[in-house]
Amino acid sequence: MDKATIIGLLLAGAALIGGHFLEGGSLGMILQITAMVIVFGGTFGAVFISFPPSQLRQAWREFHQIFREPEDDGPAYLARIVEFAYRARREGMLSLEPDLPRINDPFFRRGLQLVIDGHNFQKVREVLEVELGQMEETGLAPARVFDTAGGYAPTIGILGAVLGLIQVMQHLTEPAKLGTGVAVAFVATVYGVASANLFFLPVSHKLRLRHQKRMRVKEMMLLGILGLAHGDHPRLIEEKLRGFLTELPPQAILPGEKVRSLPPRPAEKAKSHAISARSPQ
Repeated sequence: MDKATIIGLLLAGAALIGGHFLEGGSLGMILQITAMVIVFGGTFGAVFISFPPSQLRQAWREFHQIFREPEDDGPAYLARIVEFAYRARREGMLSLEPDLPRINDPFFRRGLQLVIDGHNFQKVREVLEVELGQMEETGLAPARVFDTAGGYAPTIGILGAVLGLIQVMQHLTEPAKLGTGVAVAFVATVYGVASANLFFLPVSHKLRLRHQKRMRVKEMMLLGILGLAHGDHPRLIEEKLRGFLTELPPQAILPGEKVRSLPPRPAEKAKSHAISARSPQ
């Protein structure tokens, strides 16, 4: 579970309701059905008009994922790319073809297939960069949906406040009905501003950050595949890809796959020989 998301939502709700109670308010004062219908119904209606159904479904699926911490596949794919580079250098690029069905990521599998098929460096780069650009654009759709909702909600809240004040003005001669109209007016504004700044916009920001993290892994895959296509040394490919990862475990291995240990760097090997030479027999 993503504890930061859960704690953040609970803390925001507790702070808002707790502050209301500290001011002497009651729960019934802020639970106004009319204000909810105006603000949330209007906001969701405006969002539905703004986006096609496919992007709305995508946003709904992504929303469920903010409560779960995503797995970091970067180190595992780095280890796999380096392993492929050593094997291709030793046995040839065609030796990687049996591993294609075991690759779950479509982008990585498609890129590796292009290299195995013998396409040159420039062609592989053109195809994968177009696909990466499309993934960048498509992956931002859920964040844009919630970002748009965060922009509409305060405005709809103001609209609800105006509607409430209209009711107040119509019943100036009936003091018993003034309280309901004023409550709807101010509570609608609270719903609009609070939902935008405590829910819609934070969710949009988290979805955007997670998309950036996923795209960073894709860019690492792209650079690794291009290194294979160009015939770069596996050690050079590894050093390039390490820059994409903030934290790298000592042994990053995909589940169910055995990745052999990488040979020591020349500097490490020379240091090891020097220590052995100084050690007493």
